[in-house]
Amino acid sequence: MFTGLVQAIGEIHSLENASTHVRIGIRTPQPMDTVKLGDSIAVDGVCLTVTGWKGDLWFGDISHETLRVTTLGKKKVGMNVHLERALRMGDPLGGHMVQGHVDCIGEKTFIRQSGESWDLGFSVPEEHARFLVPKGSVAIDGVSLTVNWVKGNEFGVTIIPHTSDATHLTEKKGPVNIETDIVGKYIVNLVERTG
Repeated sequence: MFTGLVQAIGEIHSLENASTHVRIGIRTPQPMDTVKLGDSIAVDGVCLTVTGWKGDLWFGDISHETLRVTTLGKKKVGMNVHLERALRMGDPLGGHMVQGHVDCIGEKTFIRQSGESWDLGFSVPEEHARFLVPKGSVAIDGVSLTVNWVKGNEFGVTIIPHTSDATHLTEKKGPVNIETDIVGKYIVNLVERTG
């Protein structure tokens, strides 16, 4: 479980193809002295398991399914990624409950400055738009944000200066990982099953 509050920007150091997965190596500014094998770290909102580390590098395996449904399959060595370590008992829940299980890939549709903040628009596949509601939560590349509006399969968020400085969402081009709110998904599922 994560909060969607990015803790660091990491850099992809290596990508090694195996028969059923890709092994990724990420250079991180975070101290690795408390990291153990099997720990979870979210990479652009995708929960990966630590399978090894060396100095300031840690390694994880990306399954074929994760490559299919997230942007990790499009990453290249040298790209930056958002990093967040999993919650521990007693940690504050400052963002919202994020699983690190990406629902779909979205596309940025616009960006415009609004004072010192930024308004961003994104589109998602039609089947995932029903999980987005105004003032609800969404994680974009692992960043916890509030949905401002929804129109069809598009929605908008606002990035405050702190979030802009701590992430690369305002500069990001190309596809993004979208995780809709888990509570909303359960409610929609329940209504559809009992309706």
